Order: sequence, then structure tokens, then C-alpha cells
Amino acid sequence: MLSVCTSSMTGCDKPGAVCQDPRFIGGDGITFYFHGKKDRDFCLVSDENLHINAHFIGKRNPKMTRDFTWVQSIAIFFDSHRITVGALKTTTWDDSVDRLFVTFDGEPLLLPERQGASWESGATATSRTSVTRSADANSVVVEVEGKLRIAARVVPITQEDSRIHNYGVTSSDCLAHLDLGFRFDSLSGVVNGVLGQTYRAGYVSPVSVSAKMAVMGGEREFETSSLYAPDCKAARFVGSGGSGAAERVFLPSLKCESGIEGRGVVCKR
Repeated sequence: MLSVCTSSMTGCDKPGAVCQDPRFIGGDGITFYFHGKKDRDFCLVSDENLHINAHFIGKRNPKMTRDFTWVQSIAIFFDSHRITVGALKTTTWDDSVDRLFVTFDGEPLLLPERQGASWESGATATSRTSVTRSADANSVVVEVEGKLRIAARVVPITQEDSRIHNYGVTSSDCLAHLDLGFRFDSLSGVVNGVLGQTYRAGYVSPVSVSAKMAVMGGEREFETSSLYAPDCKAARFVGSGGSGAAERVFLPSLKCESGIEGRGVVCKR
């Protein structure tokens, strides 16, 4: 079905979700917004052997003091490897046309456009990694064994959303972006990042839960020099050469309504 920037968003109501104008649901179950800035990069998660950056795209509303922003792509660092998942710039949206790209260590992964098509890392990868299409187009699940699972979907800004929120979407750009659902298999007690910090034991959210739009600050703390640089001030990443001395935090087994099963705070307890 062909349309001009129309689509629906699902699966954004669980802990571990990063969706919309980025709306986060932390590991503590608290919903908050982190706006960042358009055309900038921020660390979502930083741990000893796992780091996730996000590239933000956006639009400026002259009546506001901030950008409208969305996550266009993410880079996942672990061991000595890197995975990139992103949305391609799109004018007219068609749900059946794939606008998703994935790379592993800089090499594009070209999956057949059918649900269930998958790729697995070879013997050179230190942690078994897989990428599987969860729909014929625009949706994948990325899994790194023992570390994390990510459900990623490319969606546009709808004309209705643009009208309601005054996003200013034009016929030249649907502002295609990612809706993301994270599940973490194990994180250390020092994990940081916009989302990662909410998984720490004893973490107390600084946002006002009574606010109509609870906003997380910390742009300077979480900004990176590029999508591919795990160098935010909050960075904990050392890769496969890490000491592993930090106390590990293993998250309980849960069954999620979204169909993603296993350890991790992706569903409310």
C-alpha cells in the first residue's frame, strides 16, 4: 500500500523502549523524554563490554527552544565488533519497500526481503550474533548471545502526527526513523548512558514523574563525537579487553507480550 508518510507504531509501551520524539521507558519502568539535538549523536548504553550510540535527526520549530528529534540509526559496540542499524531517508512511504540498513563490522548485510530471513556471524565473531527479519520489510531482531536483543523497526512520521504536533513534515522527507525495543541479558553495576543508567541497582530517576512530559537532561554527559565513537563523558566501554571486575547484574526471566522471551527488563514485573 502506497501512502505519504503514514504508518502505525507498536511495541513502544514496554521498559527498554526507545520510540517517537524519543520517548524512553527505562529499566525502572519510568517513562521520560530525551530530546538531544538534531544531527548529533548520543550514548544510549555504555557498559564495560557493550556500548550503544544513537544518531538523532530532527526538525526545528521556530516557536520552540528545542529540536523535534528522532533516532535515525544506532551503532552497537561489543568485544571488537560493531553493528549498525538505521533508517534510510525516505520521501513517500510504502510499508512494503524496505528502508532499513544493517552492517556488521562495516560490511552491509543484505537479507532477502521475507520474514524469517536471517544472518549469523561466522567463527571470527567472539559472541554469536544474528540478525533476523521479523517482517518482510523494515523490521529486524538483532541478537548478540549473552548480551542483548534488539527489536528495530523503521517507521515514518505520519501526516496526522505532523498535524497534531506541528512537526512540519514535507513531501521531501518522511523523517523515517527507528522504533526500538531493548532487552539486556546482563549489565554491570556501572552501566551508564541515557537508557543504560536506568538499569543500575539503586538508580533513582531525576525526572519528575508527575510532569506531563518528563524530560531527562544530560546532553553534555551523553553526547559523542560521532555515531561510531564510544567517547561520551559517561562512557564505560573498554571492549573485550575489559577487566570484568565490576559486579554483574543478571536480570530476571520474563515473558513479554511482544513475543520477545528471555532475561531482561523488557516487560513490567
